[in-house]
Amino acid sequence: MTSTTTLEATGAPTDGTGASAQATPFLPPLRIGQHTVPSPVVLAPMAGVTNTAFRKLCREHGPGGLYVAEMVTSRAIVERNEQALRIVTFEDGESPRSAQVYGVDPATVGAAVEIIAGEGRADHVDLNFGCPVPKVTRKGGGAVLPWKRELFTRIVDAAVEAGARHDVPVTIKMRKGIDDEHLTYLEAGLIAEQAGVAAVALHARTAAEYYSGTADWSAIRQLKETVTSIPVLGNGDIWSAEDALEMVRQTGCDGVVVGRGCQGRPWLFADLMAAFNGSDERVTPGLGYVAETIYRHGELMAEFFQDEDKGTRDLRKHMAWYLKGYAVGGDARRALAMVSSLAELRTHLDALDHDQPYPGKDAEGQRGRQGSPKKPHVPDGWLSSRELSDEHRAKLLEAELSVSGG
Repeated sequence: MTSTTTLEATGAPTDGTGASAQATPFLPPLRIGQHTVPSPVVLAPMAGVTNTAFRKLCREHGPGGLYVAEMVTSRAIVERNEQALRIVTFEDGESPRSAQVYGVDPATVGAAVEIIAGEGRADHVDLNFGCPVPKVTRKGGGAVLPWKRELFTRIVDAAVEAGARHDVPVTIKMRKGIDDEHLTYLEAGLIAEQAGVAAVALHARTAAEYYSGTADWSAIRQLKETVTSIPVLGNGDIWSAEDALEMVRQTGCDGVVVGRGCQGRPWLFADLMAAFNGSDERVTPGLGYVAETIYRHGELMAEFFQDEDKGTRDLRKHMAWYLKGYAVGGDARRALAMVSSLAELRTHLDALDHDQPYPGKDAEGQRGRQGSPKKPHVPDGWLSSRELSDEHRAKLLEAELSVSGG
């Protein structure tokens, strides 16, 4: 493996003078149980994206946030699946170590949190109730599960109790509900607060909206007005530091959760942390800086997979996100999307126009999954009652993916 290239976010180009006049922080540090997160910024877990390599890259740009690992299923943890256990294995420099668990059975979720907390694998566990993927929701899992209030309550209670035995706080991340006629987020927030969760995060869309349209930040404000004793975090349509500041102004939320907005832009965390510390300094990278970031990402991926070929192949999906808005021809884009070694990656990156300046808004905005609104996939009869039938209980056993996903 070639030598490591270290990128310092503070040395990146900025717009304006680059001055960083400090002001009173817009938000105080985020408290998650006994853990203090200096900057109220959270990296959302994203399957196939937020592995150790990407988390480390984001942390290098913004060292004060909370960086959550890819979602892992409770069943896979309990069965001690090798891949699942690797997902909840963290590097020494990660603190707090944050894992996200998905599950549909209270006993299994509780057992999974017991393993993670009891074996000292993580300092914080988040529960996923926000996945809108049809293969999960059609079996009653993810964003449609809180509709069954008793099941939701039992899952949260089991996780919180298991975490508390080892002083590991539990949080939840959820959506508004199934669709506009079946909203659950206010009730779920109150249930979670009463159960003793350390914070709640809301992706301000329903399962039916998937990732389409515009996030309803007014729902975050309503949740913040309803859940008053623990932090409420907002998620949805944060593409820039200015978006994050505006979300806080509109909703009063205690922190922000960033997902698709940081894909191909790990330096967004430097922007967010500067903004929440009253600075107008922003990272506005030219193509040369982007190229070096891509190469650093490739190095970290090769190290994570312990296989240069596998690491660089996995990096391919990030290329379009990194190059969004830059004048890079089709041949160069195709070549970068086919790399299988660090040497090959270096050659193609060196061929780019490193003097090309930051393209402004063209490099920002929508990226990653989007799609269009769709009728939510739920089990037959799921919406007819808030209680869980025996038939649906059996269906839920099929809802967990083998290891990760969503």
